Amino acid sequence: MRKLIAQQWVTVDNIAAEEDGGLSFVSGEPISEKTDPAFKASVMALIESVDTMLLGANTYVQHRDYWPHATEQGEYGQWLNNLTKFVASTTLHDAPWGDFPAATVTRDPAATVRELKAQDGKDIWLWGSLTLMHFLLDAGLVDEVRMMVCPVSRGKGTRVFADRQDLKPVEATLFDNGIALLRYGISRGAGR
Repeated sequence: MRKLIAQQWVTVDNIAAEEDGGLSFVSGEPISEKTDPAFKASVMALIESVDTMLLGANTYVQHRDYWPHATEQGEYGQWLNNLTKFVASTTLHDAPWGDFPAATVTRDPAATVRELKAQDGKDIWLWGSLTLMHFLLDAGLVDEVRMMVCPVSRGKGTRVFADRQDLKPVEATLFDNGIALLRYGISRGAGR
């Protein structure tokens, strides 16, 4: 069965969005000439392990004008742009993605994830979209959380986990660029 992998950029104090909703704490460009080879390999391993991306409406709106034209992102951008995409929204009617196939708008993301998990294919990537991640965690549909921990703290903002969540460690890797990758499996029956 396919897994739903939620990825969040976070601070060391568990902040995934600053008070204004911003991510100014994110350090390290995903792919560039200067990218730490181990970090690049990790990022590429994730994107090559998925064939479907799920986004919340706000994350979609923030990124729809950049990523389809992000030629400077090289191979990473090509993979990302060619993923099958779903956008969870109650207000959007369509979700174009530049010259790439448009995303499918879903009004019921839990049902969509259940349906996708039952199909053959690679894993499903929940990209950012913290509110949607919390909803899908509550629905018991998130299988893994990947936290890209930046070496900063913010003190205030929206936390990845606002409530109790029991996790199973999968991986902890520190990269030369200062980012730590923490991967956790979700313990079913415990948590929120």
